Amino acid sequence: MIFFPHLPAVSSATFSRHGGASEAPYHSRNVGLQVGDDEVLVLQNRAVIREELGLSRLVSARQVHGDSVLVVDWLPEADFEHAGYDALMTNIPGLGLMIQQADCQAVMLYDPEHAAVANIHSGWLGSVANIIGKTVAAMTAVYGTRPTSLFAAISPSLGPCCGEFVNYCQELPETFHGYQVRPNHFDFWAISRDQLRDSGVRGEQIEIAEKCTVCEGDYFSYRRDRVTGRFASVIGLVSKQQGDR
Repeated sequence: MIFFPHLPAVSSATFSRHGGASEAPYHSRNVGLQVGDDEVLVLQNRAVIREELGLSRLVSARQVHGDSVLVVDWLPEADFEHAGYDALMTNIPGLGLMIQQADCQAVMLYDPEHAAVANIHSGWLGSVANIIGKTVAAMTAVYGTRPTSLFAAISPSLGPCCGEFVNYCQELPETFHGYQVRPNHFDFWAISRDQLRDSGVRGEQIEIAEKCTVCEGDYFSYRRDRVTGRFASVIGLVSKQQGDR
């Protein structure tokens, strides 16, 4: 489990693939309901994560590599997954926003001035669509967020060591070509960092885990294994009851 020092006042972490109930090839803490695993075991894994972070609910999205942002302005009666979104944001305490990953990034945002958080699923298609910038803009519109006040964390994900795009001339815009670190390999950590900075987030308030999911066996990786599970990154506001402990 990775905690982010830049997000000290919220419940947030990226969880490894370990410590769950799922069996191979999803072993063991798979949180993905759409990958072929036993649903009962997946829900059990999600419940453990919710309990470990001390959250009352988890909200997730059936991610589609798009750029739609869901404003979660209600506390559901139970854990809830909404189809068709790739970013989530809320100002409701005790509610965790979960992104499911197997090489794509989770980009977690915290606005301490307005007590609001967001979690973004950003693969290469999300980067091309600049879902990061759109989420920052959505927080500004809904909560009055000042981008300069935001704290951001970029989770373990595909690193520049393994970020190979042999068809990059067709897939990636020219503005990304300068992030090529060696032939056909791109640094999407740097792309996300710069998209955050271009949105107004201060560089010193951006934290990057710098762990490649392909290289490190502690995380699920679609590029490495193809048939695999999904690990979780979660962020949620601390409720008053949590803060009083």
